Amino acid sequence: MPGKYYEDLEVGQRIQHSLGRTLTEMDNVLFCSLTLNTQPLHIDEAFAAQTEFGRRIVNGIFTLGLAVGMTVPELTAGTIVANLGYESVMHPHPLFHGDTLYVESEVLEKRASRSRPDAGIVKLKHVGRNQQGVIVIEFTRTVLFLRKPA
Repeated sequence: MPGKYYEDLEVGQRIQHSLGRTLTEMDNVLFCSLTLNTQPLHIDEAFAAQTEFGRRIVNGIFTLGLAVGMTVPELTAGTIVANLGYESVMHPHPLFHGDTLYVESEVLEKRASRSRPDAGIVKLKHVGRNQQGVIVIEFTRTVLFLRKPA
């Protein structure tokens, strides 16, 4: 599997994820439509033009999901059991249509699972930046990783 097993991860380890993803108007409007999110900051250009942002901003929950997804190839593809939780989700700067998201992960903590000898629990910090290097999302998540097969 291309993902990392519990034993492959060390506290302090950083992974710069290779995929960047440019967010489009279609991405944002489709996500808002699928989730029934009618927030005018995301879907109403005339409304958004009158706000401090001056234009529509990308839905933060879409940004969160995309940031997690971008970590899969180098981190979790086929090697996790479950995401156990998300904490401290912060959006210090908005993403706009046409911005590109890049993500870096850091291993904060790890411990063997007490109930599953075939797995370990890892706490990760993810930081997403736009094409100018400005942090647009920061969050931690706890993941149940598989241990390497014997």
